[in-house]
Amino acid sequence: MLKTFQIRVAVVLLAGFTVAASILASLNFAKEGSYPLPTDSVQWVEASGGLKALHVLKNGPGDSAGIRAGDLLISANSALTPRISFLTRQWASAGVYGKVDYLLVRSGVAIHALVYLEKTDRSRDQGLRLIALVYLSIGLYVLFRRWTAPRATHFYVFCLASFVLYSFNYTGRFNTFDWTIYWGKILAGALQPALFLHFALAFPEERPATRRHWIYSLIYLPGLAVIALQVMAVWRWEPTELLNTRLNQLAMGYLALYYVLAALVFFRNYLRQENPLRRQQLKWLTRGTLLTVIPLTVLDVIPYLWGIPMPSILLKLAGICLVFLPLTFSWAIVRYRLMDVDLIFKRGVTYTLATAALVGLYFAAVGVAAELVHTRLSSLGAWGLIAAIIITAQLFEPLKKAIQDWVDRVFDHKRYDYRQTLITFGRGLSSQTDLDRLLKSIVDRLSETLLVARVAIFFPRAGGGYSLMASHGLPAQLLAPESMTGLDFLNFDQPDAATHIFLENPQQVLHFDPKERQAASALDLNYYLPCRLQHKTIAVIGLGRTTDGDFLSSEDVELLESMASYIGIAIQNARLYASLEQKISEYERLKEFNENIVESINVGVFAVDPEERVESWNAQMEVMYALPRNEAVGRYLRDILPSGFVDEFLRLKDVPGVHNLYRFRLQTRSGETRCANVAIAPLVSRNFDVVGRIVIVDDITERMELEAQLTQADKLSSIGLLAAGVAHEVNTPLAVISSYSQMLAKQVRGDQRVAPVLDKIISQTFRASEIVNGLLNFSRTSGAEFTALDLNHIIEDTLKLLEHQFRASQVQLETTLEHNLPPILGNSGKLQQVFLNLFLNAKDAMAAGGTLRIATQSNGLVAVDISDTGSGIATEHMQRIYDPFFTTKTTVSEGQRRGTGLGLAVSYGIIQEHAGKIQVESQLGSGTTFHLEFPLVRKPAHV
Repeated sequence: MLKTFQIRVAVVLLAGFTVAASILASLNFAKEGSYPLPTDSVQWVEASGGLKALHVLKNGPGDSAGIRAGDLLISANSALTPRISFLTRQWASAGVYGKVDYLLVRSGVAIHALVYLEKTDRSRDQGLRLIALVYLSIGLYVLFRRWTAPRATHFYVFCLASFVLYSFNYTGRFNTFDWTIYWGKILAGALQPALFLHFALAFPEERPATRRHWIYSLIYLPGLAVIALQVMAVWRWEPTELLNTRLNQLAMGYLALYYVLAALVFFRNYLRQENPLRRQQLKWLTRGTLLTVIPLTVLDVIPYLWGIPMPSILLKLAGICLVFLPLTFSWAIVRYRLMDVDLIFKRGVTYTLATAALVGLYFAAVGVAAELVHTRLSSLGAWGLIAAIIITAQLFEPLKKAIQDWVDRVFDHKRYDYRQTLITFGRGLSSQTDLDRLLKSIVDRLSETLLVARVAIFFPRAGGGYSLMASHGLPAQLLAPESMTGLDFLNFDQPDAATHIFLENPQQVLHFDPKERQAASALDLNYYLPCRLQHKTIAVIGLGRTTDGDFLSSEDVELLESMASYIGIAIQNARLYASLEQKISEYERLKEFNENIVESINVGVFAVDPEERVESWNAQMEVMYALPRNEAVGRYLRDILPSGFVDEFLRLKDVPGVHNLYRFRLQTRSGETRCANVAIAPLVSRNFDVVGRIVIVDDITERMELEAQLTQADKLSSIGLLAAGVAHEVNTPLAVISSYSQMLAKQVRGDQRVAPVLDKIISQTFRASEIVNGLLNFSRTSGAEFTALDLNHIIEDTLKLLEHQFRASQVQLETTLEHNLPPILGNSGKLQQVFLNLFLNAKDAMAAGGTLRIATQSNGLVAVDISDTGSGIATEHMQRIYDPFFTTKTTVSEGQRRGTGLGLAVSYGIIQEHAGKIQVESQLGSGTTFHLEFPLVRKPAHV
């Protein structure tokens, strides 16, 4: 996928460069036509004292003016000419067909020559432009037809560089546009030979290219040197005609050398290549390169390097030969074998002859009709002649189509005979759902239509390798699963895999390993084509030669490649159909199994859709809510369940996650109130889309009653007995001790030695009494009356009780109580006991004083935060603070009370009874925060 994406990006970039190059070439052609360059047809070079004539074109302006090779030009129009640029300025001033007065020195004698300038011959440039268009057209054709083929992009870059090289020609004005054309041509001239040699070295893509990257980099160094020399010549060196000639000779020699090296590389690879298909490709690449290199080198490059003038006709011939390069390469890129090229050539000649005969017959018919009208119906005049031509053309159209159709059938009868048959067969494959019958039908139809002797279909195995699934013309023993090994060469899913495999001689495949050679020899198949679906190989089709012993043509192979997709879809459909039938059976079984589970569990389960309509209603819901399933399914939730539950459901509907309603009081249709734990969870699809809600209702009414009875019985049986014993055995002595100690304290109030001891005795008796009363309160069953309460009032009343203690302990109060706090359902006495325990614990934790912060708020529930700045709770004690009789106040300071370990245990039970939550956050030395949550009073909805 990544490589395909990179190729697509490269194609987009190349498209931009192509558009830019095409626009520049068009503008360059238009500007060149509007700016003719004058010339005297003499090759001048700088010499001592002026310009020396090296070559004089016969019958040119210089020759007509009497200029001879070896003459020294001193001045033109009385202006000295030390360099060629001075002479070209005089040409520009005179213009095309203007006259320039030359002062020449010949054999020491000064002579004058009047030269009439002519327009520079640019016919060769126009021919090169046509070749540039051929390069670009063939490059675009290869790119768009087979842009994923190996080296196709490289070949297009070469064609684009050739297009720029042969279509860019600077006009001589040397403005900004002309400089752009000039440097574009220089860059293309440096890049094109290197691209060509790079292509020659890298074309057989089977070879590992990673080891040759350094060689590919060195290829472009001479081109960079050519560009550097051109830059130096323009910006650093003195511009002379001799320098320009030497730079052009260097560029031409560089181009010819790289072309010759590429031809040698192709020829060497051709001799070393063992793959028959590659040999045919390399043979055509070598031939095309030689057809271009030999004329170009012999007729153009070598004479130019040696300074030998050549006739323009030979130079044009050398330029025309450049077109052979892209023509021959295009066939190799799209992977045509030699026999296919021959076939296409023969068909092209045949079609050309047939078309020529058709055109000749057409014009003969038109001529005969025109002659008849002219001689027999001369009175009709010109209009009669035109009407006769039109009528003849219309009558000839059906005849032309019939002749064309007959020619097509004669020379391409297979395409008419079996192409439509195979396509129709391929499209009708999807109607067959039985896999075995489908495979049998495929191999039989391919054998009958293509007249091949052997056909086979292979399936990839789950653990690797391939299995022969169906065949025609193969020995029966090959169908045994254990008989076929060594089919790993059929792996078309590997990177850079070809579109098909062609084995010219399956009995001698030297590049296969021994097992693969044995398998290929036993199968004796020449072609292997993958049936791909979504970039994955579904099956592989193998075919042998025809019954006449011939190979298939490329059109046959391309037709099979296109039809392989139909076959792959049909095989996949048959597999999916069989898998679907199996999954339907499994689904029905699992559905029944799941329904049995839902019906058998001892909790109520029902599901609703996004519109709150009941979709399912299990048996336990029928029993719990006294509503049959057929009356519940399909109805809206608000029409079945009480409004309190519906309000809670709607409140939690759009909140993500699973929500629990603990000890929710649910009123049934019979008027009975049941207590249940309700879980509301989203019902999601495989794509994680919410398609409804599933509600689980666990009736815990009986369980709560049992738990209450069990808890109370446990308390009464253990702590209750202990509390009663302590009350009878300890309270009486404690009362006597306390009374007499108080009386004695009054009598010895002024005695500084005895009075403190009596005060300690009195305080300890009060503490012992508090412990006994705490035990009695813990074991005593209190009233369970719940009413709507305002937590702010309970907190304020509790704070008033402890106001004096807080003041004495230097505890500052900060209260943030939300106004209009929603009411909760609870018991005021029990809740006051909870806050009293928490406030006293906070006071005791702040021995040296501190701040107690109390805040209330509502957000779907009522929350209370109680924070102190005391000593905090150790981490190891956090899990035990709610355990009965667990206390950390074993040693107390003055003004504090010793803990009994029952305060938080009793508070936790009270909060649970109110369906609330209590959480604690504490850090040793930084204080403690208790967070309490209580549900709101559920009010009935008024519709």
